[in-house]
Amino acid sequence: MTIRHATETDLPKIVAIYNAAIPSRMATADLEPVSVESRIAWFKGRSPLKNPLWVIEVEGVVAGWLSFQSFYGRPAYHATAEISIYIAPGYHRCGLGKQLLTQAIKQSPTLGFKNLVCFIFAHNHPSLKLFEKFGFQRWGYLPQVAELDDVERDLAILGLRII
Repeated sequence: MTIRHATETDLPKIVAIYNAAIPSRMATADLEPVSVESRIAWFKGRSPLKNPLWVIEVEGVVAGWLSFQSFYGRPAYHATAEISIYIAPGYHRCGLGKQLLTQAIKQSPTLGFKNLVCFIFAHNHPSLKLFEKFGFQRWGYLPQVAELDDVERDLAILGLRII
């Protein structure tokens, strides 16, 4: 397994992995697939030194990704990053999420982050278990804030103090 900074040539695979998560209604609030074109600005907002986007490769195949992004978009939150992890369906339960999360926690101080937060649907037990295994705690809970296929869903906010 190799974790590296994503390049623009990885974007179609990153989008495909993201889109594969939409039908399960477990990992994203998007209800329809997104296009590569719609993600170009998001991709260009990544920086290896501040808000990186990493891919994890297995035998040369991009099998998942992790992104850091600004939390809440205001300067006072500069030391807090929101992270997201997506793994291709064929690579679930292979330890890739653990590898990405280990790297994210390890690199956070170098990136200037003291806190990591993530937003996870409360019914997404595999993701909740993964983050809790790494010491993330529930910092917030938003009941019935999402509607997925006419089912109201809760959102858990998990956080980890790094420093």
